[in-house]
Amino acid sequence: MTRIGSVLLASARQVAQVALAGAGGLLFVTLGVPAAWVAGPVSAVVFLCLIRRSVPMARPLVETAFLLAGFSMGATATPEALSALTRYPVSLLLLALSVVGVLVLTSLWLKRRSGWTLADAVLGSAPGALSTVMAVAADRGGNVGLIAVVQSFRLFVLVLILPMIIVFSGAATEVPQTGEVLAPLPFTVIMALSFMLSLVLHRLKVAAPMLLGALVVSVLAHGFGLVQGRLPVPLYTLSLVLVGAFVGSRFATINRPALIAAFPAAIGSFVVSFAIALGFAVVSWQLADVTFAAAIIAFAPGGLEVMTVLALLLGLDPIFVGAHHLARFMLVAVLLPIIIATINRMESRRLQNAYVAGDETK
Repeated sequence: MTRIGSVLLASARQVAQVALAGAGGLLFVTLGVPAAWVAGPVSAVVFLCLIRRSVPMARPLVETAFLLAGFSMGATATPEALSALTRYPVSLLLLALSVVGVLVLTSLWLKRRSGWTLADAVLGSAPGALSTVMAVAADRGGNVGLIAVVQSFRLFVLVLILPMIIVFSGAATEVPQTGEVLAPLPFTVIMALSFMLSLVLHRLKVAAPMLLGALVVSVLAHGFGLVQGRLPVPLYTLSLVLVGAFVGSRFATINRPALIAAFPAAIGSFVVSFAIALGFAVVSWQLADVTFAAAIIAFAPGGLEVMTVLALLLGLDPIFVGAHHLARFMLVAVLLPIIIATINRMESRRLQNAYVAGDETK
């Protein structure tokens, strides 16, 4: 096949996957599933992964999706919302404590009940920061398959089930895009500035640079009253479909035997980690003067990008939620390599002591 033919075939597969993701979103909308335009595409692409027909999402598609999603989150900003940032320090401290609690207790559960090694248990229990987790796991020769199943299962449940619980319990309702659409010129300027800022964030190795770059620029532009307006509904919906397809594509590296073998560990670790996060979310809800639903989404042990998008869909405070998930990502990214390096040193010292003890008994 010629190079042009290969490019056309790859492009056609990308289009087909996005189309199927969109069909999944439309089906979930018809069924009345909350957060349908994210949950439906996730489910559709996970299905493709399980039958080995998925393709990796092209980076331009992913980056475009997160730029648009970041803009939409920032478009909800008001001067009142920006002034509410002063309420966050205590809640962010609670978040840090919840991360430590999840790492410790979920690791112990995976080690004692599922027989995992301590290092693999720590990696499997890390709340969010999936890219960092998998990089560390691959670098240290950990059981990447099991860790990927536990991490991906947690994210899948949070995307698919948590919005249903929140909506059907009455804690929040989905909020449609309303209001005036932003004019093309200011939208283009915001997107250009967002892209430039995202390049800087990428060089600084900040998590989700496209999403955060667009969020920061859009928050400043809308929060200070420089512009007012939202995305056209079709473009907004497309961004949600692409985000959902990206999340679903993370299952591509998981084979079915690994999925079955790790399923009990995935369920148990999710229950433990979510119970801990929920406890801290209740305290934050009381102290930070936010809705209970916003506190749950902010403390849920899921990915930065998709949980912030869910906050937007459910009409929650995306700035509050985004700040917490960014803080969690940074904390996990810093703590994880240190913890794993410490475990490796302890194991090496233990083996060395056992070797010396063996020599002394000869």
